[in-house]
Amino acid sequence: MKLMRISIALCGAVLLYSASAFANDSNKTTSTITITEKVSIVGKTLAPGEYKVQWERNGSTAQVTVLHGKDTVATFPAHVTEQPGQNPSDAYGTTKRPDGSLALTTIFPGGRRYVLQGEPGALSTQQAATPGSN
Repeated sequence: MKLMRISIALCGAVLLYSASAFANDSNKTTSTITITEKVSIVGKTLAPGEYKVQWERNGSTAQVTVLHGKDTVATFPAHVTEQPGQNPSDAYGTTKRPDGSLALTTIFPGGRRYVLQGEPGALSTQQAATPGSN
């Protein structure tokens, strides 16, 4: 009888541990980027400053939300591209448009082995990327 109680308690502990492990393995992630120059994203111009970037990953795609304080600035779909090494810190990439303005194209989440790239047409048509960091 005592062995049965210990077995039940052990099974319960294992179930609780595995449930919390799955809960912590959420696909929702947050980063903070410091934008150092005016950039546009989804038709909006972002002033230099600190922005919170949240995304929910679903395989090779993600839904990205950019916030300034508590205000949502932009939401867009992104493609998740795996990399061989981790990004050393949170950073972003831009592209210079024909009119000379910069468009945000890529987010490099610090400590992760992937980048978030705006899907074609989601952020606007771009050319060559220029990295920026915080």
